[in-house]
This record gives sequence, C-alpha cells and structure tokens, in this order.
Amino acid sequence: MTADSRYPALSDLRTRARGRVPKFVWEYLDSGTGTEATKSRNRMALDRVGLMPSVLHGEFTPDLGTRLFGRDLPLPFGVAPVGMSGLIWPDAEHHLARAAARASIPYCMSTVASRMPEDVAADLGPQAWFQLYPPRDPEIRQDMLARARDAGFTGLVLTVDVPVASRRERQTRSGLTQPPRLTPRLLAQVALRPAWALATLRTGMPRMRMLDKYTDATATSLASTAHAGYLLRTSPDWDYVDWLRDHWQGPLMIKGVMRPDDATRLEAAGVDAIWISNHAGRQFDAAPATIEALAGIRAATKLPVIIDSGFETGLDILRAFALGADYVMMGRAFHFALAALGPEGIDHLVSLLSRDLAANMGQLGARDLRSLPAPTTLG
Repeated sequence: MTADSRYPALSDLRTRARGRVPKFVWEYLDSGTGTEATKSRNRMALDRVGLMPSVLHGEFTPDLGTRLFGRDLPLPFGVAPVGMSGLIWPDAEHHLARAAARASIPYCMSTVASRMPEDVAADLGPQAWFQLYPPRDPEIRQDMLARARDAGFTGLVLTVDVPVASRRERQTRSGLTQPPRLTPRLLAQVALRPAWALATLRTGMPRMRMLDKYTDATATSLASTAHAGYLLRTSPDWDYVDWLRDHWQGPLMIKGVMRPDDATRLEAAGVDAIWISNHAGRQFDAAPATIEALAGIRAATKLPVIIDSGFETGLDILRAFALGADYVMMGRAFHFALAALGPEGIDHLVSLLSRDLAANMGQLGARDLRSLPAPTTLG
C-alpha cells in the first residue's frame, strides 16, 4: 500500500504519530492549556466558515501560488515554529528545513529548538525565518540576531503572546520536565516506542542548544512548562519592537496578534507583517479562534497577514485566504507527519495539502487564490 492509500488525511498521520512517540512527547505536542477550549474553538470556528461552490467553469489547473515579501511562492502554507522539535522526532529541525527548501516554502525555526541556527544553515532555503523569544539583555539579543542572520535566516518573527509560562496541565501530568530527563516513569514510556527510542539514542536527548551559550541549560528552578529560556527572556513592549526594527534588516513579523488596534499600531511601527496566532491554544484558554480575529485585523492593516492555530487541511487554508489572509503557517501538522512517517511524512503532507487545495478550488471554480468566493457562515 502507498502512503496515499494508507494516510490520505492529516488525521491518519496524527493517529500513526501518536502510536510512534512516547506518551510524554505526545502530550507535549498535542496539548493546550486549561480545559483546551481555545484549541477546540480553533477547529469549530474553521468549520463554520463556508464557501459557496460554483459550476460550469470548464477544465482548468488551479494556481496554488501566492506572493509574500516581494517573492513568488508556489504554495500558500509553510512550517510554523515549534519549540523542542527534536523531542517530537530526532533531528526534526534538519528534516523540516530540508523539506521546506525542497518545496520552496517558509521554514520557521524556534529560539528554543533543539538545534542551533548554525546547525541547520546548510539545510535552509531562501524562505527561512527565525522565531525570537525576546531576550532581555541587548547584547544577547544582538548576538542571537547575528547568529540567525549569519546562518541564512532572512525573516525575523517576534513572538509576543508568551509573556509568562502557561499551565498546560496535560503536559504537566505527563511527567515531562524542563530540560527533559528520563525518569523511570518516562523510560517505561520510551520502551514502548522503539523507533523513537533508537532514533533518539543516535542523536541524544534533545535540549535547547541555542541557549547553552547564554545560560545554564540544566537550570531546574522553573515550572515544568517553562524552560531555561525564561531565565533570559522579557515580556516585550513597543520600544522592544522599535529596537528590533532598527537592528534587523529583512522582514520583521510580529506573531501572536489578535486585536485590530494592535495591528494598526504595529503597521505604524514599521513591521512587515502581522501574524495572527493564539499559540494553538497553548497559552490562554479564553482567546477567540484565530479565524474569528482575521476579518477585523485584515480591515485594520494593509500589511501582509499571516495566520496559524488549528489549520489542518487545504480547505482550511482556502477559508483563511477567503477572509483576507496572505499566508498560513502550520506547526502541529508537520510534526504529526514527521513523527508518523519520518522525513518522507513531511513531503507526503505537502502533497496532501496541495491536492486538497486543488480539489476544493475546482469545486469553487477558483483558478487562483485571489478568485475565491466571499465566505459565508455555516450553522
């Protein structure tokens, strides 16, 4: 059987991934915070966005391409940052960067990845973005930016929706510590997942390697949902954005925006894109779905609008574009695919999403992403 016949949807990859990683890894990747209402809300709100099908358009091959930061991109989706990707599957950052480069889509690497920017430099394509959790110390800040720039990252993403560590109760119950330590309880879970165990044995237990230069990576005076990065980071303000704009030459994106007035002010501050995100329900459990915030933010700014949180299908991507998004980023989805099938899973997901986009655009009579119908609200 082929991957197409065995895993024709992300849900199939998700199921297989759950059976291939230890429970504490699964809980880290899949969990939200609180009662996970925001995580559920993301899905439910996407399902309420309707698109009216259209008929008698003849044969055509839809154009899936879009334009962002002055570049033509062949696909309207990319790989969003996920901290400690290497915990989910060993060498994840290398695999994701290479696959994104093959597909000519953006790959965004986290400050708290399990590899350093220098490690993945040879794997990066032209659309490589570095996600910054904001260091308090200006010298550390400058050094991180220089390392990202020298490694080949062309875009900078400042995450602003993590002023403090969230609760993430499921993750806490799983027994995962920061940094990860294989307690007897966790070792028992690892023993049930031999593929993950053998791959991790070859690469070693992951840690947030970029932070080694700046802090003691073995620090233990933090909550289980925090990590050594919290010893360095600050909660950024508007002056922080101004500082980054002055010190980063290239696209500057602000991730975690949910209010139209913030988008308007960020445009005035000179940033290059607004990134709507509720951190996939991992930070605050009373937030609206990102798709619900999209129309208001689109009306408030002329900047490119990027969106994430809860997107799973090509149809979801079309819903976002119909409401005014310029790009969609997906984090969990790509990690489900990698954990399910290894590096080939990433390419498989790119193919699934591309074909789902094309199939649904055919139903809509949309020859490109700019000719989608106005969305409706489904009951």
